[in-house]
Amino acid sequence: MTTRAVVRGVGHYLPAKVVPNAAFEDTLDTSDEWIRTRTGIERRRFAAEGETTSTMAAEAARRALDAAGLTADEVDAVIVATSTPDLTFPSAATMVQSALGMRRGFAFDLQAVCAGFVYALATANALLVAGQARRILVIGAETFSKILDWTDRSTCVLFGDGAGALVLEAQTGAGTAGDRGILACDLHSDGAFRDLLYVDGGVSTGRTGVLRMEGREVFRHAVEKLADTAEAALGQIGLSGADVDWIVPHQANLRIIKATAQRMGVPLERVVVTVQDHGNTSAASIPLALSTGVERGQIRQGDLLVTEAIGGGLAWGAVILRW
Repeated sequence: MTTRAVVRGVGHYLPAKVVPNAAFEDTLDTSDEWIRTRTGIERRRFAAEGETTSTMAAEAARRALDAAGLTADEVDAVIVATSTPDLTFPSAATMVQSALGMRRGFAFDLQAVCAGFVYALATANALLVAGQARRILVIGAETFSKILDWTDRSTCVLFGDGAGALVLEAQTGAGTAGDRGILACDLHSDGAFRDLLYVDGGVSTGRTGVLRMEGREVFRHAVEKLADTAEAALGQIGLSGADVDWIVPHQANLRIIKATAQRMGVPLERVVVTVQDHGNTSAASIPLALSTGVERGQIRQGDLLVTEAIGGGLAWGAVILRW
């Protein structure tokens, strides 16, 4: 018998403020058509005044707990994947822990930019398999609207804010690819490419800074690395793209999503796509897409899912799970 990290519940939270592409036309040399054609994005959400990464993460966590039929006291740990925590420290995860009324267990943040949620899933899986916890809240939450250069049309139109959460629970499986839960993980990074996507601020500069990106280079790396990491993870359990029910990718750009699916031999009809409504929400994009896919009735118990993402670092990876 094998211990598996099985999804008990999923939930998400989006700010109320919807920002359509047309909202950028008065201040930038851009248009709704230009943004849609190049990215597939039609709108995104921005956090309201006083709305933070931790407050959005806490609300997504509450909804995931409700879906799981659990209370916060029945969870042992909170992991928040984010690059935009409320403060340098303490972690957003401890703020979520407090907001949920948890006075036990442990909480910490994990930072791998857009790949953060994949890294967080792999970390939670390791903790559950090792017996360090029985149930873990895994959250992706971001307020990228706080770190955008509003004069740079190549970046500021791409990102949005939001949060998504899963409750993972240690359960016993047969040790086969038919088990529910996380079946395989594949993680990578290469700091030689750090200048392709970064924020030009931080503790060493004394200012928050704003996001900088070499879009064409990131695109080139994304298509190749995402398909390779997904196929490597599937290969660990003797499966291929033909066995996949749904790809649930990082929602950065529709062209990247389409190209990656094509390389894997998976039709677009078996890809959960939310980028048109959310934009790129970095570490929040995969849990937002998972929750949305469940709401739509796309993702059902027993389905084999591939989640894959790439972000600044560069950091990338994939997790295979059966819902």
